[in-house]
Amino acid sequence: MISEEIREELFRLRDEKYRDFQIKLIPTVGQDSIIGVRTPELRKLAKQAAKREDVKSFLHDLPHRYFEENQLHAFIISEFKDYWTCMEETERFLPYVDNWATCDQMSPKVFKKHRNELLERIEKWIRSGETYTVRFGTGMLMEHFLDGDYDPAYPEMAAGIRSEEYYVNMMTAWYFATALAKQYDTVIPFIEDKRLDAWTHNKAIQKALESYRIAPERKEYLRSLRIPGRHRNRQED
Repeated sequence: MISEEIREELFRLRDEKYRDFQIKLIPTVGQDSIIGVRTPELRKLAKQAAKREDVKSFLHDLPHRYFEENQLHAFIISEFKDYWTCMEETERFLPYVDNWATCDQMSPKVFKKHRNELLERIEKWIRSGETYTVRFGTGMLMEHFLDGDYDPAYPEMAAGIRSEEYYVNMMTAWYFATALAKQYDTVIPFIEDKRLDAWTHNKAIQKALESYRIAPERKEYLRSLRIPGRHRNRQED
């Protein structure tokens, strides 16, 4: 019943103009799978659904038919306050994540209180070979392990990722650009030594150059480290 109620509510909240925008933004999702519900509405609905006793009936009703159901699923998981429940549902859902938006917007608040346990899962996710599982693991490494809990071993994990997938390589580039902003001294050798594939290397530099958190003199040095030539990525073909 909850799945039917949620679907009815999603269609009630439908915004056709926003749907047209979403279709262009998320090319890996079929047009017929996008209803067109704005993110604030989804977050509001997720907060309500997370409190329901029957919420797991919706969470276990996989795969979902609509993009917004996946978005709602990610937001509900992010609301859970018990780490083990949250992790169990995250693991259950990850194989069904099929786009960058759902992947990146799933950010459980409780993870920051369980970094040791989380790190073990991140290592597993990064090694999985599944596009959005790898992307999610790299995103969690970026979100939770570039500040007080940072260790130079963490960028080693990200540098070891090798993929033909655009959405994996883009997240790896994003990770290193952010790492350059936060942990420049220990991360710059990864760029100097060309530890990443050429496309990801150059994309990481590009994103770092766009960052207001990196000093101009460091940006000038990063420009000198770009690898010349046209390096294609599958998404660009």
